[in-house]
Amino acid sequence: MKKIVLLGSGELGKEFVIAAQRLGQYVIAVDSYAGAPAMQVAHEFEVINMLDGDALDAVIAKHKPDFIVPEIEAIRTERFYAYEQQGYTVVPSAKAANFTMNRKAIRDLAAKDLGLRTANYRYATSAQELQNAVTEVGMPCVVKPLMSSSGKGQSTIKTEADIEKAWQYAVEGSRGDVVEVIVEAFVKFNSEITLLTVTQNNGLPTLFCPPIGHRQERGDYQESWQPAYVNDNDILEAQEMAKKVTEALGGAGIFGVEFFLTDEGVYFSELSPRPHDTGMVTLANTQNFNEFELHLRAILSYPIQEISLLKHGASAVILASKNSDQPTFTGVEKVAGLANTDLRLFGKPTSRPYRRMGVVVTYANTETPIESLIDKAKQTASLISVD
Repeated sequence: MKKIVLLGSGELGKEFVIAAQRLGQYVIAVDSYAGAPAMQVAHEFEVINMLDGDALDAVIAKHKPDFIVPEIEAIRTERFYAYEQQGYTVVPSAKAANFTMNRKAIRDLAAKDLGLRTANYRYATSAQELQNAVTEVGMPCVVKPLMSSSGKGQSTIKTEADIEKAWQYAVEGSRGDVVEVIVEAFVKFNSEITLLTVTQNNGLPTLFCPPIGHRQERGDYQESWQPAYVNDNDILEAQEMAKKVTEALGGAGIFGVEFFLTDEGVYFSELSPRPHDTGMVTLANTQNFNEFELHLRAILSYPIQEISLLKHGASAVILASKNSDQPTFTGVEKVAGLANTDLRLFGKPTSRPYRRMGVVVTYANTETPIESLIDKAKQTASLISVD
């Protein structure tokens, strides 16, 4: 049995803890509020300010874990380098956690160091610098805080009037203490995919899950499906890019690598060194291991021989529509009675408009058109309301 400190205890962390429990591991779930989803299934939990480095140090010193597994970006990740020096294993690595917490670090690594194709981009630390950056990359363009998640603070600039609003929105949506944004030229893409990439210890090969398609609103995913259609040239290019960037970051675990597919080829977009929200479609047992099981097995150095597609699947999120301290769900019985359908209610203790409270997954044999599964997932999710 290994001891795992999980930093961040949302819905992705909850599924990771369940996977860990099934293989007999011991998990301490950490987050900034009590009752977070992963805490409900972990052996122990700690509530701290995740941006308080001293509090984080105290948790690590108290539990002395075998593995430190970040589930969110907004952590004092600079402390991870010291933990590695002390002999702790940070998943997938301190470098990966630090680089991907800050969009500047990961984008510069991909574009400048590794030469991957990305959107034209600039950085800005003020509204005036944002104005200058927009002039350089052109409109339309996308503005994102360097540190944020789930689309918070992200917006599209189409006119001069949007610039000041975009700056204020980005600052409000930023996590941590870095007030800086990335400005990206709009990429005319045909589709966007997540390529779940599994790096392994002991010289075992990097593996790739079948590509996952997804649709976003407000910078956050709404539906995802597996497999996404990708032509042979594009999937090979995406796999090559994903292998380059994950090797540069180091460590073992699952990475969610996002790409735009365009007429000119594949563009690297973003990367998360952990299970990805769009990968919740794998909870439909579309693969021989879901993304949480893959992450755990890679961490534990259990050899993964292959990742195989078993079914076609789709997921759709269940969103809250209002603020509540005691959210309740209606329509669950209707969904429970549907064939080839499942759902997860995350158990978040509070709700707010557009907060992700659950997910519906649908699945069928590999002859079934993906489009029909996406429609079914969306219609099924609409049967559930959060009050």
